[in-house]
Amino acid sequence: MPAQLPPLPRLIAHRCGGVLAPENTLAGLHAAAARGFSAVEFDVMLSADGTPVLIHDETLERTTNGIGRVCETPDAVLFSLDAGQGERIPALAEAAALCQQYGFLANVEIKPAAGHEARTAEVVARFVVEHWGFGVPPLISSFSPEALATAKRIAPQLQYGLLYESVPADWLQQRANFGALTLHCAACELSDVVLKEAEAAGVPVLCYTVNDPGEAQALFARGVASVFTDRLDLFA
Repeated sequence: MPAQLPPLPRLIAHRCGGVLAPENTLAGLHAAAARGFSAVEFDVMLSADGTPVLIHDETLERTTNGIGRVCETPDAVLFSLDAGQGERIPALAEAAALCQQYGFLANVEIKPAAGHEARTAEVVARFVVEHWGFGVPPLISSFSPEALATAKRIAPQLQYGLLYESVPADWLQQRANFGALTLHCAACELSDVVLKEAEAAGVPVLCYTVNDPGEAQALFARGVASVFTDRLDLFA
């Protein structure tokens, strides 16, 4: 049986620390803890050496001083890059250690490079099973059905979340296929129909990316369980 989620906090720090630090960095995790957040989200992709690292884009240019594809960059180069303000790209192992230190509930989004969906999911799932031996295991999500299916096959005991921009009509069937515990979607795409279906099925709904406290309160009033936010400074 999959581990059961603890009560979800209403606020989840997006890409580690939102605007308070370079995205998907250890500085972001420190910032989230300093602001009193108890849950964080971050993206995981594989380097050319197969190491799971925290980064959102398939290429390096937007968030680092490097160039090229992450999946084609070896660790020796990847970990030498500046990811902003002197921070570097962290390995998943480093982020997991800080999650343990701070007691974070983590939403680990498998973010595979094109063509690496199954391998990325396999590495992430095995890492969590073998090394995330503290507290509640992370909530695993991905926009890639192949990645989610692979992770579920390798580690059925973990907890999974369906991740969409706009929720498809057959999401309840997909939820059954994956044994997912949560539903994640873009706040602007969330319909009352989906909310009613989720409530009836007992599935918490998590919305991204909500940077206005008023919008967050409106979503909570509609029945949304949690929101992902970049603006940690406005909420905590």
